[in-house]
Amino acid sequence: MLYGRLDARRAETARRLHGVLHDETVGTPQALTEREVAAAMYSDRLATLRAAENGLAFGRLDTDDGERRYIGRLGLLDEDNDYEPLLMDWRAPAAQPFYTATAASPEGIRRRRHLRTKRREVVAIDDEVLDIAAAGATEQASGLTSEAALLAAVGASRTGRMADIVATIQGEQDRIIRSKPSGVLVVQGGPGTGKTAVALHRAAYLLYTHRDRLARRGVLVIGPNPTFLRYIGQVLPSLGETSVVLGTVGQLHPNLDARRVEPVAVAEVKGRADMSSVIAAAVRDRQQVPRRPIRLVVEQQEVRLDRDLVNSARTRARRSRKPHNQAKRIFQKEAVRLLADQVARGLGGRGLLDAGDLGDIREELTESRELTRELDLLWPTLSAEQLLSDLFSDASRLNSVARRLPAGDRELLRRPAFVAGSDAGEYWSPADVPLLDEAAELLGDDGSEQAAREAAALREEVSYAQGVLDVLDLEEDLDPELLRAGDVVDADRLAERQAVRRYESTADRAAADREWTYGHVIVDEAQELSPMAWRLVMRRCPSRSMTVVGDIAQTGDLAGASSWNDVLGPYVANRWRLEQLTVNYRTPSEIADIADDVLAVIEPGLTAPRSVRGTGVPPRAVGVAAGELDDAVAKVVAEEAGAVGDGRTVVLAPSARIAELRERLVTERVVDGGPAPDVDLEAPVVVLPITAAKGLEFDAVVLVEPAEVLAESPRGANDLYVALTRATQRLAVVHAKPLPAMLHRLGG
Repeated sequence: MLYGRLDARRAETARRLHGVLHDETVGTPQALTEREVAAAMYSDRLATLRAAENGLAFGRLDTDDGERRYIGRLGLLDEDNDYEPLLMDWRAPAAQPFYTATAASPEGIRRRRHLRTKRREVVAIDDEVLDIAAAGATEQASGLTSEAALLAAVGASRTGRMADIVATIQGEQDRIIRSKPSGVLVVQGGPGTGKTAVALHRAAYLLYTHRDRLARRGVLVIGPNPTFLRYIGQVLPSLGETSVVLGTVGQLHPNLDARRVEPVAVAEVKGRADMSSVIAAAVRDRQQVPRRPIRLVVEQQEVRLDRDLVNSARTRARRSRKPHNQAKRIFQKEAVRLLADQVARGLGGRGLLDAGDLGDIREELTESRELTRELDLLWPTLSAEQLLSDLFSDASRLNSVARRLPAGDRELLRRPAFVAGSDAGEYWSPADVPLLDEAAELLGDDGSEQAAREAAALREEVSYAQGVLDVLDLEEDLDPELLRAGDVVDADRLAERQAVRRYESTADRAAADREWTYGHVIVDEAQELSPMAWRLVMRRCPSRSMTVVGDIAQTGDLAGASSWNDVLGPYVANRWRLEQLTVNYRTPSEIADIADDVLAVIEPGLTAPRSVRGTGVPPRAVGVAAGELDDAVAKVVAEEAGAVGDGRTVVLAPSARIAELRERLVTERVVDGGPAPDVDLEAPVVVLPITAAKGLEFDAVVLVEPAEVLAESPRGANDLYVALTRATQRLAVVHAKPLPAMLHRLGG
């Protein structure tokens, strides 16, 4: 955030030590105009002002030498007092003891004060005296810092939005957040350990500490689904960072938000690493040779495209190792050269023709529309969407290029072709996007598609600009002697000026460019990514500067990970490092005990994260007759929602029951009757399939028919574990079928 210019050496020293001034223009790509830079700066300034409304300061450090350091979400200087630091950015090195100092290792800190605020009002102050000799204090048995503030935060009612944890970051979290950006860092942690919050704060920290490098390339955060992205959407802006691209795998293909829901078995096939070979074979399959010679007449000379000639041109093009659409030019050029030699032989041989004559023949062949049409059929220009649509809709072509897949799997891939003009987002699924990316990588762009998109965009902007000018010129009270808008600028020029502002930041540019490579990539719920999705992610970050966040025990996707080494080995071998989060801040011990039994079935011997609190409210099981399930769910949901007051309650159920349950709860007015696809996490009660609840948390969870959850997927136990660990306060399980044995601790 650019507040001004500092010339004093003392002010510069303060900036470096306390992190109170950001120059957002450092590292900005040269292509950004002054207007774009200004827009980005104003955007960040607005984010800062919004953050200030929620209180910037949250702590104070009293050092052994009498210094007081106030800690906040952003850094501020006193411009009227020689730029003395007023507030220290939490990411600055001098702020680190706020998170890491303990009584055993005070790091020069005598006392840590934690300020709890509600908007701009201080509602509580918690002090920790770290000088044992002076205060007679003892090391906390829990090992937590700012324990009172932490427990108050995790015990507060949920709002439907993730809040930042900047005021309550713990030592093990801080170490991960501040670790070096190079290489692949895997953050493994069970439910409630703060993996997502740590990942987002790491993004903010890296942008602060390495802004000169990351501002050029940007940071990409990949989440499991759009609901999750909405849930975390306010965290980074609250920390003053707005230059991060957030997206799901289904949103990583430009101008596409893949939303189609498909069977898990189909997604599993599409996620296999073998699909890369299928896509490569599909591209090669479109580089054809004629079955029979093709005879053409060019400038009164007959030419013949036969298998040998076309095969020679195709081989030359393939040996270039260029993407398909770029290699097409080599194919066409070589085919024309061979045909020119063929014409020369028909005229008596090359010896009778000089270089100029051969050049004239090649030019005539190049300009022949008939020849160009035939060559286009043999080596067509393709888009990734066209390639996959043609492949999946043609059984014979699919059987030809995917012979390595079992026949049943090939049948799962079959689907109708895409109809031009229909909604692409409804046609393509998230599992298709890695395949589209693979195809786009192999096909390349010959420039025509990009030119067509830019031309269409320009036409749209010209039309809009003309409408604006027409409205301005319709003003009846304008003095005819004065210049009108149309006299100063025409629609074309106005559209061009508008186009300059199309991208307001590096993040905007990156999101629109499939070939953009990021300075750092953060993958949340990374255990759910398929091998094909990992190929896409790795292409986005060739430097392999990545933070991978997840929990293998929660893997629910059939194409997901069973070990981090299997995921990362093909790309970085053993050159990745693992950090473990061991403390469960979210799940009360009463619920965690039940979830731990499920974890023991999923991964025997795995140590569950340690829960740091209890609520005194045991989970309950409500058994009912089969025909009374929906009535019982409605009753239990009303009870749980009443118990948590202003908090949030979620109903988690097998996918097959979601629509019926939601309709019933809407009828009972327990759930808002808005459109189901756009789940409002800020509503008091929501209904979700378990796959959509990953990474989310609620005050109360009502889980429906756990036996069906187990039966719904080969990884049903993983889904059950996820469902049990979403609650911060209360858990109720409603069932008509017998409870699985792993839930034997549940009481009625």
